[in-house]
Amino acid sequence: MVIHHLENAEMARMFDIDISHLDGLDFPAGWGRVAPGERSASHQHDETEMFVIVSGEGTLLVDGHRHAVKAGSVAQFAPFESHVLENSGETDLVFFLQYRRDAASAARSSASQERQNPQRPQFVFSTPPTPNGDLHLGHLSGPYLGADAFVRYQRLLGNPAWHMTGSDDFQSYVVALAHREGKTPAEVASHYSREIRQTLSMMDIELDHYTVTNDAEGYAAGAQRFFSRLVASGEVQLRDAPALCDRENGNYLYEVDVAGACPGCGNATNGNICEECGEPNVVTDLGAPITKASQQPPENRAVKRYMLPLHQFAATVAQHHKVGRVPARMRELAQRVFSRASLDVPVSHPASWGISPAEAEGEGQVIWVWPEMSYGFLWDIEQLGKKVNQPWKADQPDASWKIVHFFGYDNSFYHSILYPVLYQLAYPDWQPDIDYHHNEFYLLEGKKFSTSRRHAVWGKEILTPQSVDAVRFYLSLTRPEQERTNFQLAAYQQELSQTLIGQWQTWLHDLGERTARLFAGQAPDAGIWTKEQVAFWAQLNGHLQQTTDALNADGFSLRRAAQQLKNLVQDTLTFSRSQQRLAGIAGWKDEVDYRTRSRQFFTDWD
Repeated sequence: MVIHHLENAEMARMFDIDISHLDGLDFPAGWGRVAPGERSASHQHDETEMFVIVSGEGTLLVDGHRHAVKAGSVAQFAPFESHVLENSGETDLVFFLQYRRDAASAARSSASQERQNPQRPQFVFSTPPTPNGDLHLGHLSGPYLGADAFVRYQRLLGNPAWHMTGSDDFQSYVVALAHREGKTPAEVASHYSREIRQTLSMMDIELDHYTVTNDAEGYAAGAQRFFSRLVASGEVQLRDAPALCDRENGNYLYEVDVAGACPGCGNATNGNICEECGEPNVVTDLGAPITKASQQPPENRAVKRYMLPLHQFAATVAQHHKVGRVPARMRELAQRVFSRASLDVPVSHPASWGISPAEAEGEGQVIWVWPEMSYGFLWDIEQLGKKVNQPWKADQPDASWKIVHFFGYDNSFYHSILYPVLYQLAYPDWQPDIDYHHNEFYLLEGKKFSTSRRHAVWGKEILTPQSVDAVRFYLSLTRPEQERTNFQLAAYQQELSQTLIGQWQTWLHDLGERTARLFAGQAPDAGIWTKEQVAFWAQLNGHLQQTTDALNADGFSLRRAAQQLKNLVQDTLTFSRSQQRLAGIAGWKDEVDYRTRSRQFFTDWD
């Protein structure tokens, strides 16, 4: 006999709580202890696990749903089911834990649609585009097509999901274009916001909410309240910090105003973010910086801004990355960012275009558009709630919310590193559950699409009611999900003529013609199955499963889904051609008639 006593257990810190291991049992087991006010780190694993609450009380947070537990409660977690145990009482919450590894259970759970698509609101965001130009295929292939297809599939499964975006009006790139065109930033933003929305419609991208940040009533006030929360946290402070300024006129330089060598990878970059490696910069750390307007070196000055000591929040980001779907590319980016000894990030800039902080001391500043965007997502949720009669509030984010982001890799720092920190400061009791889906650059004839350089195939140039399905398919097939891919007009036209028309349309037309001619337009009974046909049926189900896996939340990949559809049609055509050899042979071609007659006989007899 083996007896273990809790008071003799040697505890160690695991998952941010105390855990012990019990030796000598026939199954892996241990004790767990959560101190008052503590919570375990969110995690998931391939074992089936069971908790038996021995004393205390608390809450289990499982895939966004909260469950009260107390002494005598038993909970079992399926493989890969994320879970958090919180102690809401005044004494230790003690539990017995047991787990087992079973390959069959893990395999079932990994493919479970129920696990991947919990019945709770899913707010799916495609990054708001900068209204300094219309959308080109590089934009459309990434966040917008991805988010649209994701929401469509979730709704097909019966899950509540909504697609939201808007125009990111207060970008410095809008100011730069307005200056070149002799217009106001508001005029430029308004014009291109309308163009963007029209292009999304032409792409059959259905939006449930679209925010125009410069026009939305109440948006600026809400952003100010959010920013005031950051200031009230004590971590965001207005102070002098090194900056770059134009040597000729003294203008403050950031983002589009300045360029140099990225301090992370050494490639050429504009201010504040590197498109190549994804790392941020604070412009004073650029190598050989130049003022974009004059092409002259800037000068260093101390400039007052609201500053965030981001380097102090590595643990916050690491904990956040344990909760939702965070690709390895972003975890690795976080490791690079937090390997720096210090990183003080300005979250406001001296400028006139944007939303000013509510604090009197912030006069002359505007909230940096990227921190502003983190609030914008919460604002969108509240506005959507008004449309669907739900009491969602931007200043009361809820643990039941599932947020899903689609964006280009160059936005990864903001979404997966900066925003979790801002949410922690503004709403310390909220642990956001966010899935991240990024795409790499989509190239055009081997070079980057570029709005500012007008090197692009614009959506309106290629999208018509007749072409939109073909464009969506080809962009899905070549979507730059894990690596950069290349759009070539000749390759698109070849895919259209050879695959969609030459194979798919020809096959469907022939199938419809034979069904009409041989079976009066009704799909016939399958007849007596040969072993070849049984094997092909299994092959089709394999294609269905792989397509489903490619569309499910955890492994979402339009590129794989589109390729699976191509494979399915190709295999069907190959099998169909092999079976056509029996079409004119008596005794084989009549099997269907026999099966149909038999079915009619039993129907009449009944």
